[in-house]
Amino acid sequence: MTSPAADRVDLTALIKAYDVRGVVPDELNPTVARAIGAAFADVVVLPEATDRPRVVIANDMRPSGPELVAAFADGLAARGVDVIRIGLASTDGLYFASGALGIPGAMFTASHNPAQYNGIKLCRAGARPVGQDSGLTTVRELAGDYLAAGAVPEVGATERGTVEDRDMLTEYASFLRSLVDLSGIRPLKVVVDAGNGMGGFTAPAVLGTGAGLPELPLDIVPLYFELDGTFPNHEANPLEPENLRDLQAAVVEHDADLGLAFDGDADRCFVIDEHGDPVSPSAITALVGLREVERERAAGRTPTVIHNLITSQVVPDLLRAAGATTVRTRVGHSFIKAQMAEHDAVFGGEHSAHYYFRDFFFADTGMLAAMHVLAALGGQPHTLSALSEQFQPYSASGEINSRVADVAAARERVIEAYVTQQGAGPVQVDEMDGLTVSHWDGHPQWWFNLRASNTEPLLRLNVEAADEDVMEKVRDDVLALVRQDGQS
Repeated sequence: MTSPAADRVDLTALIKAYDVRGVVPDELNPTVARAIGAAFADVVVLPEATDRPRVVIANDMRPSGPELVAAFADGLAARGVDVIRIGLASTDGLYFASGALGIPGAMFTASHNPAQYNGIKLCRAGARPVGQDSGLTTVRELAGDYLAAGAVPEVGATERGTVEDRDMLTEYASFLRSLVDLSGIRPLKVVVDAGNGMGGFTAPAVLGTGAGLPELPLDIVPLYFELDGTFPNHEANPLEPENLRDLQAAVVEHDADLGLAFDGDADRCFVIDEHGDPVSPSAITALVGLREVERERAAGRTPTVIHNLITSQVVPDLLRAAGATTVRTRVGHSFIKAQMAEHDAVFGGEHSAHYYFRDFFFADTGMLAAMHVLAALGGQPHTLSALSEQFQPYSASGEINSRVADVAAARERVIEAYVTQQGAGPVQVDEMDGLTVSHWDGHPQWWFNLRASNTEPLLRLNVEAADEDVMEKVRDDVLALVRQDGQS
C-alpha cells in the first residue's frame, strides 16, 4: 500500500520534465533508485507488457552508476519485472537495446553534468521517450509514495523478476555500421575527444576494431578515452567553447581531416574542421539531412525532416529545395521525438547537436551523425571546411544568456520595440517557444528568438542574419532592451 498523497516524499527537484537528475547521494541514492524502479514498473512497464515484462538497463562511467543500477533493478524485480543489464553503454547504446529488444529501458547518466551528479533517462519499448506528459510525473508521484511508506510492495517469491547481464556492444556497433557504410571512403585522420566519457567506450567499437568488426579506413587519434566520471581533463560538455580547445589544438597538431567531440553519455556529437574551427550543429543538420532526403527520394518516398526553432534558416532553405517537407518544433528532445514519430520523419536535428533518425527508432545518436559526416567527407575529395561552407551561409550569435530581475518586463520591452511599434518594419511573430521575431522575408534578413529559462531568471537570445553586421546590430539592440535595468 502506498501512503496518502499528503505524506508523499517530494521528488520534484530530482525528477524533472524529461529525466531524473540530481546530486549523489543527497538527492539520488540506492533507496530512491529502488523506489523509482518500482514506480517505473507500475506506471510504464506492467501496463504495456503483453507477456513476461522486461526492462533493459545501462549506465555510463560515473562511479555511482553500478550501485544505483543494482537498486533500480531490485525495485523492478520486486514488482515482477525481469531485468537485462547491459553494463557500460552510451545513451544511444541503451536506446538501441530498447529498440532491438522491443522493451522499455533505463539509462543511468547525468550526461554532461559535473561528477557529483547522476540521473536516469527512461524510455518505453522501442526507445519511445518517457517525459512529464507521458508518464514521468506519475512515476515521480508513485516513487514519492513508496519512499513515504518506507517500502516497495513486492510480488510473491515465485513471481519475482530475474536479473541477467548481457553484452550488446557488438550488436550496437554492427547496427550502426549497417546504416552507414564507411568501408569505401577515402582514408581519413580523425581526432576524437571523448572527454573521459562514453565516447571512449563506443568510438573504438564503432569506428575501430574494438568490438571485433573489420577495420575501417580511419586513423583515429584518441583524446581522453579513459573512462573517468570525475572528468579530470575538462567537462564533457562540448556546447561550452572552452571544452573544445584541446580537440581544436589536436586537430591542427596532427594535421587531421576533422575532429569529433562527444558529451558525457555520447548522445551528442560536435564537429571540428581541419583548421580547428567548429562546424555548427545547424550545418551538420543540413548536411546529414540532405543525405537522408536523397536516400528517401531514391526509395520513392517523400521525406520529412524535423528541426527546432533555434536551428539556422539554412536547414529549411536547403532541405525544401531538395524536395523535403520540413517541420519546425520547440526546443527539447521530447518535442522532436514526438514530431519525428507523428510525421514518420527520416531525420531531425537540434542546434544543441542532438540528431534523430527514423532508422534508429526515432531516437538521437551522436555516433550515427558522426558516421554520416565521415561518409560525406570521405566520399569526395574536398576538405571539411570547403564541404561545410555551403551549409553555413548566414551569421549567428549563438545562445546568449542574460540574467534579469524581471523576465516578464524585459520581454515586454522587446515586444514593444519590435512588435507593437514595428520600428524595424513588418515582422512575423510566433510564440511556439518563447518569442520569435522574423524579418527574413524583408530586407535586411534577420530573425531572433528570446526564451526564458525554466529553472533560472534567465533570458536566452539567439539571433541570425544574412550578414554579420546586421546580426550584430540586432543582437546588440535586443540585448540592450533585455538588460536595460542593469542586469547581465
